[in-house]
Amino acid sequence: MPTRHLATDTAKQKYQQNRMAHWDAVARQMDNWTGWGGVYHRRLTEVYRFLTAPGQRVLEIGCATGNLLAALQPALGVGVDFSAEMIRRATGRHPNLHFVQADAHKFNLNETFDVIILSDLVNDLWDVQTVFEQLADLCTPHTRIIINSYSRLWEPPLALVQKLGLAKPNLYQNWLTADDIAGLLNLADFEVIRQWPEVLWPLPVPVIEPFFNRVLAKLWPIKELALTNFIVARPRPKAETSSRDYTVSVIVPARNEAGNVPKIFARTPEMGLGTELVFVEGHSQDDTYTAIEQAIAAHPERNCKLFRQSGKGKGDAVRLGFSQASGDMLMILDADLTVPPEDLPRFYEALRSGKGEFINGVRLVYPMEKESMRFLNLLGNKFFSLAFSWLLGQPIKDSLCGTKVLWKTDYDLISANRAYFGDFDPFGDFDLLFGAAKLGQKIIDLPIRYRERTYGSTNIQRWSHGWLLLKMVSFAAGRIKFI
Repeated sequence: MPTRHLATDTAKQKYQQNRMAHWDAVARQMDNWTGWGGVYHRRLTEVYRFLTAPGQRVLEIGCATGNLLAALQPALGVGVDFSAEMIRRATGRHPNLHFVQADAHKFNLNETFDVIILSDLVNDLWDVQTVFEQLADLCTPHTRIIINSYSRLWEPPLALVQKLGLAKPNLYQNWLTADDIAGLLNLADFEVIRQWPEVLWPLPVPVIEPFFNRVLAKLWPIKELALTNFIVARPRPKAETSSRDYTVSVIVPARNEAGNVPKIFARTPEMGLGTELVFVEGHSQDDTYTAIEQAIAAHPERNCKLFRQSGKGKGDAVRLGFSQASGDMLMILDADLTVPPEDLPRFYEALRSGKGEFINGVRLVYPMEKESMRFLNLLGNKFFSLAFSWLLGQPIKDSLCGTKVLWKTDYDLISANRAYFGDFDPFGDFDLLFGAAKLGQKIIDLPIRYRERTYGSTNIQRWSHGWLLLKMVSFAAGRIKFI
């Protein structure tokens, strides 16, 4: 047995030495490089900048000269590479970042990061699973692992281009499929959130290049021919994390809902370490505001806040409520009570357990009470669920259910990066869904039994709001799917 281990170690050592010498030589060649890789690397940078918010703590393993890391504008940027020549050039080019010469299979930084990037690295590793396992000590529960690697279909054309001297030379590659990488992440205790192809046309041809890479590369079956596969993963939740309790803020946007206010107090349970009710009243034509004031006075045992909305729309009300909330978790409860308040503890447990980081209520699984949703509204909801699932890359069975639950820290990050989407959403649902998807958060659908409204009438206008939703699909396609 000892002889066998020695042979294995010797083979690994030789493999690593050959790789180091190879990439040192490539680094020297890059000083005067004029190959075809510019389009490919610019596209990778665009995608990584979409996935990584400025000001985060970012680690790139296999950082080469550090150009990608620098483009992400991190608050703390650390690059690791085993090539001394690459690290020397990276340090000279980007003195504001920190670079470490180390083997990806074994290094210790004594830091944790928001985002860890492995760009075109797994193809070159001796033991991919070991490298993934090394990442555990660098992660928080909210860390995102972002990987891209060459598609196996491109092995022959890339070999030809490299022989012609038009692309950086590579030694023999692993050529792992996206499913291979997902399986290795699973073995290392990481969970894949989404995966997709990128880069269909790696040549600098005006009009053709952006159309192929931003549009055709996302469409079946052409997307199967793409050059690289992206994967976003997160650490699998651990049992000790899910055993903690947290404070909760339930945000209740209320317009013309005076008759439901007493029921909200009677039926909304206390959760975790304490539950705060945050009411935002919005230009009611009945006495909703007075009804809430009276209910708060009648229930001094409840932790409550009340605000009068100055803007318009549910989205504006939700943003006001979230800004004033103090809980660790943020929940939205529509004042019409078509989503039962008694179901909120299930949302609490789903978020606390780590099974999801954004819990989305779903009305389209269980049968509904007969007057709760009109038939055309139901068809519209099913259509938009399919559209948004495709756009966001995660299953979204019901995009318009009012009840959504997320961590306040995650909402603060969504809010800080809201300028990317702008103020486009009067409902508030899509502002949150789009923001969560862009940050690579794990979105979980939680089915509820949708109830018939017992007081007042719906604020939804079927045709005008349906048209607005179609415009949002188009907007999301340009800002999320076809970037």
